[in-house]
Amino acid sequence: MQQRSSVGELADELRGELDRYSPGGKLPSSRSLVERFRVSPVTVSRALARLAAEGLVVTRPGAGAFRAEPRDRGAAAGDTSWQEVALSADGAADLVPRTVDASGVVVSLAAPPPGVVEFNGGYLHPSLQPERALAAALARAGRRPGAWGRPPLEGLPELREWFARGIGGGVTAAEVLIAAGGQSALTTALRALAPPGAPVLVESPTYPGMLAIARSAGLRPVPVPVDQDGVRPSLLADAFRATGARVFVCQPLFQNPTGAVLAADRRAEVLRIARAAGAFVVEDDFVRRLVHEDAGPLPSPLAADDPDGVVVHVGSLTKATSPSFRVSALAARGPVLERLRAIQIVDTFFVPRPLQEAAVELVGSPAWPRHLRFISAELKTRRDTMTAALRLRLPELALPHIPSGGYHLWLRLPDGTDELALTSAALRAGVALTPGRPYFSAEPPAAHVRLSFAAVAGAGEITEGVRRLRTAFEEVRAPRRA
Repeated sequence: MQQRSSVGELADELRGELDRYSPGGKLPSSRSLVERFRVSPVTVSRALARLAAEGLVVTRPGAGAFRAEPRDRGAAAGDTSWQEVALSADGAADLVPRTVDASGVVVSLAAPPPGVVEFNGGYLHPSLQPERALAAALARAGRRPGAWGRPPLEGLPELREWFARGIGGGVTAAEVLIAAGGQSALTTALRALAPPGAPVLVESPTYPGMLAIARSAGLRPVPVPVDQDGVRPSLLADAFRATGARVFVCQPLFQNPTGAVLAADRRAEVLRIARAAGAFVVEDDFVRRLVHEDAGPLPSPLAADDPDGVVVHVGSLTKATSPSFRVSALAARGPVLERLRAIQIVDTFFVPRPLQEAAVELVGSPAWPRHLRFISAELKTRRDTMTAALRLRLPELALPHIPSGGYHLWLRLPDGTDELALTSAALRAGVALTPGRPYFSAEPPAAHVRLSFAAVAGAGEITEGVRRLRTAFEEVRAPRRA
């Protein structure tokens, strides 16, 4: 029997064999599955747990795993139609509907089917993650005195100090809160800064997860266009005047999805415009640690140049480590810090202390700078591989900007190309990509796709993925040539 290297592959194999057993029949023992498929006992346990979660298998400690009995199809289905009325009535008084569309977020979180090249991923491939360093840090953290007790509500002092040093500009540990990942920190910031029904200015295009946060809070995202040098200050000033908004959310460094870096001459202008409007700037500094090897010196965070408390800064360890290492920081000056603290405590109490202790161990270890150097070189290589492959096989797709940080490319499709049709055709060809529409809070100016080069196994998979994308592109464009 061929070796099954992953939990998913083994679960698929076992799922296909269930018809061999009668309902209630016992499956082979874990030991025999380990020997047959040449996998670890942990892989077998997790594959069986996956089938149990699907209702296909029942596991009984000490007895083994059994095929589940068929569900009673004679039982009357419940009537949940009343919820449609209740949920609609609940939002009847809302100035802005709070219906949440998570599709733009799910596309970068859900794993594609086996064999599909993952150009839609939002995190590092396991081969790029510091798994050994994380495991060692977590082991050391678990042995720290008090590691399993309650942490300070604001976060561990050592971790707050580390984030404060990274921001610079005189930001202190007392002005930093530890949060459970960037998404959670952004949610806290928007809840603190804008009441339901208020406008919030966003870059256009921008991260779909942020748009989902705003809409779920009943806020009205108002787009401000971005070019190759970041947000355009004159349009930002116009948007503040036209809407009366008191919040602007931006990603000044390697913006998602364009990869743009806010130009040096625009940084002070953005802060000046926001200060004149009596508004906050939420700085989502999400990929500062995913800089490419050829980037050169990075600009400091906006928060480092802001003594007046205009900027609420969000920084995270997640993108540079693992999607499950959800540790981030919120930094702010002035009375707003207490509001952020109160909302975070009400929502989450605190970030689990073992995770914070592990973060302190990780960033203080010699493995951390080695890991950052490794991914810096790897991301540059992958970016160059994808760029070269696109120029060779898909020159029709415009690539206006090649970023020197981050994990993706933003491509404009030829006029008339249906990006959803291309996304579907690409999946049939064996490659998953991200359509551009969810990145716009209003009508997009053109069709786009975003391609990630961080979530794949390596350069060979990138080349193969672009080849498959060429096949999909020809399928979608063929009717136009007919």
